[in-house]
Amino acid sequence: MRAFAALVGLACIALLAAGCQPQTACPAIAQAPVVALTVAREYAASVKTIRLKACQDGRCTEADLELFPGSTTVDQGCGPGPDGSDRPCSASATPDGTLTGMLMLDPLTDSPIEVTAGGTGAGGLPLPVRTLTFTPRVAYPYGEPCGRFISAGVLLDADGLRAV
Repeated sequence: MRAFAALVGLACIALLAAGCQPQTACPAIAQAPVVALTVAREYAASVKTIRLKACQDGRCTEADLELFPGSTTVDQGCGPGPDGSDRPCSASATPDGTLTGMLMLDPLTDSPIEVTAGGTGAGGLPLPVRTLTFTPRVAYPYGEPCGRFISAGVLLDADGLRAV
């Protein structure tokens, strides 16, 4: 009987100790598996349409991108609240003259991606076809216990494609 009581006591202590481990609060944010394209401000007026192809791990995806005006974030600052503590900070988006588009590439991994961009220019003539192979960026913005985020982005300008 004493052995049983001791066993139950040890089991309860083990459960309590396991329950006291520090927990990491991770945000419930999903990552979009996309290759993001930005057309540089100086080149945007020359572009009418973009067709993007991305190949990774033996899978390829290709589509005409829907292009949207790009923007930059302008810090609106933080001011002191009435009791001296910080008020919420704010920012606004301001157009920056770029164009942006995204190509779904599911799943997106950390292995190299080959991206090919083509399309039509503002005058209706074909744009030069540009190809780039690059490795996506891996980051742990919320710490390693919360998992990694993989981002893949390219910039298109008159000189070609480059990873961003």
